[in-house]
Amino acid sequence: MSQAAAPPRTTPVEMTHRQILEALSGLLLGLFVAILSSTVVSNALPRIITELHGGQSAYTWVVTSTLLATTATTPLWGKLADLTSKKALVQVSLVIYVLGSVLAGLSQSTGQLIACRVVQGIGAGGLTALAQVIMAMMIAPRERGRYSGYLGAVMAVGTIGGPLIGGVIVDTSWLGWRWCFYVGVPFAVAALVVLQKTLKLPVVRREAKIDWWGASLITAAVSLLLVWVSLAGDRYAWVSWQTATMVGGALLLGALAVRVETRVAEPVIPPKLFRNRTIALATVASVAVGVGMFGASVFLGQYSQISRGQSPTMSGLMTLPMILGLLVSSTVSGRIITRTGRWKRYLVAGSALLTLGFALMGTLRYDTNFWLLSVYMAVIGVGVGMTMQNLVLAVQNTVGPHELGAASSVVAFFRSLGGAVGVSVLGAVLGHRVQGFLADGLARLGVPTSGAAGGGTLPDVHTLPGPVRTVVESAYGHGAGDIFLVATPFALIALIAVCFIREVPLRRHNEPPATGVERAAPVSAGVGTAGKSGRPLSPPPARMTG
Repeated sequence: MSQAAAPPRTTPVEMTHRQILEALSGLLLGLFVAILSSTVVSNALPRIITELHGGQSAYTWVVTSTLLATTATTPLWGKLADLTSKKALVQVSLVIYVLGSVLAGLSQSTGQLIACRVVQGIGAGGLTALAQVIMAMMIAPRERGRYSGYLGAVMAVGTIGGPLIGGVIVDTSWLGWRWCFYVGVPFAVAALVVLQKTLKLPVVRREAKIDWWGASLITAAVSLLLVWVSLAGDRYAWVSWQTATMVGGALLLGALAVRVETRVAEPVIPPKLFRNRTIALATVASVAVGVGMFGASVFLGQYSQISRGQSPTMSGLMTLPMILGLLVSSTVSGRIITRTGRWKRYLVAGSALLTLGFALMGTLRYDTNFWLLSVYMAVIGVGVGMTMQNLVLAVQNTVGPHELGAASSVVAFFRSLGGAVGVSVLGAVLGHRVQGFLADGLARLGVPTSGAAGGGTLPDVHTLPGPVRTVVESAYGHGAGDIFLVATPFALIALIAVCFIREVPLRRHNEPPATGVERAAPVSAGVGTAGKSGRPLSPPPARMTG
C-alpha cells in the first residue's frame, strides 16, 4: 500500500525575529493599502459627491461598493491561497488595486467612480485575506500573538487614519480629492518591491479545481442583500414587494450556495469549518467587529463635519483617540498573549468594551463635550483592537496548515460583510432619523424642510442662517447617536459569542491541532488514514517548489 501524503510543514526553516519582520514588511505595507482604500474617502466624500453631482445614495455606494467587492472576493482569495503561490497572489492583488486606484482618480461621474471602487475592492480583498494566511504560514500560533499585534496596529492606522489622510488631501488646494485614490499607489508599488525581495515561502500546489459556481452564488447573494439594505427606506418602503423580491432572492441564492458548497470537492467556504465551535462563534463575533470598524469611521466623519462644523482635516484629527486606543490595545494584548498563550480573556474584555463604547456613543449630540467624545471613541478603539486580530488567531489555532487560507478568509469575509451591511444599514437609519428631526425642528421655526437640506443632498452648514444651522446640526448629531444605539446589540451578540468559545492554549508549532473537530487521526506505517467510505481524510497530494 502507498503511504498517504501528509500536508507539508508550513515552516520549513526557523526564522529569527528580524527575518520575520523583514518578511512581514511588504505584507504590512500591502495590508495598509487595502484598509486605506476603504477609509481614505470618508472625509472627502461630501466634496467628491458635490463635484461629481451625485446624491445621498451615491455617498453610501462609493463606500459600500468597495466593501462589497472585498467581502465577495475574500473567500476566493483564501481558497486560492490553499492551492497555489501565496506570494504571487498577493502581488497580483496589489496590481489590481493599483489599476483600480488610478481609474478611480480619473472618474468623471459617480457611476464611473463606483465601478472603479469595485476594482479596488477586488484587490483589497486579496490583500486582506492573504496577509493573515502568509503570516500564519511563517509563525507558529504561540508566537503569532506578538505579530498579530503589529498587524492589528497597521489595520488600526489604515482604518481610522484613512479619514485623516483624506481630510488633509481635500483641504490642500494643490492636491484635490482625486489624490485620495492616488495616495495609495506609491505604498502599493513599494509593497510589490519589498515583497519580491523579502518574502520567501514554499510554493504548495495541490491538484484541485476552484469552485467557481459556489463563488458566483455567494457573491450574488451578498450583493443582492446589500443592494436591498442600501435602497430600502429611500427608494421603496422596508415592507414592500421590492423588499420581498430582493430578500427572497438573496435567501434562495444563499441556499443554492450552501448546496453547492456541500457537494463540491474544494468549496470556497468549506461548510465543515462551521462544525468547529470556535470558527462558528468567531464568525458571529466578526460581523459585529466589522460594524464597529467601518461604521464608526465612516459616520464619525460626517458627524464632525455637519454637526460640529469641522473641516475634513479636523474631522480626521478628532478620531485620534480611537486610533491610539486601537494601536495600544492590539500591540499590548498581542505581546501578552505570546507570553502566556492565553487569548480568550482579551476577546471577552474587548467585546465588552466595544458594547460599552457603542452604548456611550448612543448619547451623542451635536454639542457633546469633546473630552467625553474622546473617551467614548477610545473605548471603542480599545475594544476593536483586542478582538479584531485575536478572533483570527483563535480560528487559526484550531485548523491544520492546509486549511489556514480558507479558515482565515472566513473570518475576514464576515468582518467585511459586517462592515458593508453596517455601513448600508446605519446609513439608511441615519437618513431616516435626520429627515424626521429636520422636519420637526424646521416646523417649529416655520421653515420648509427643502430650505435647509432638500433634494437628498448633504447640507453645507456654513452657508445656513443661524437658527436653521442649529436645527441641522442637532438633527445630524442626534441621528449619529441613534445609529450607534442600533450598533450596540451587534456588539452585545459578539460578547455573548466569545464567552462561549472554548479556549485552547496556543500551539508552539504549525502542525495540525490534536484536539477538537480538526483532530489528527493516527496513521499506521505505510497505510493512509481513511474514513468509513475508504477515502483518505488527508487533503489531496501536494507538491512543493521553490
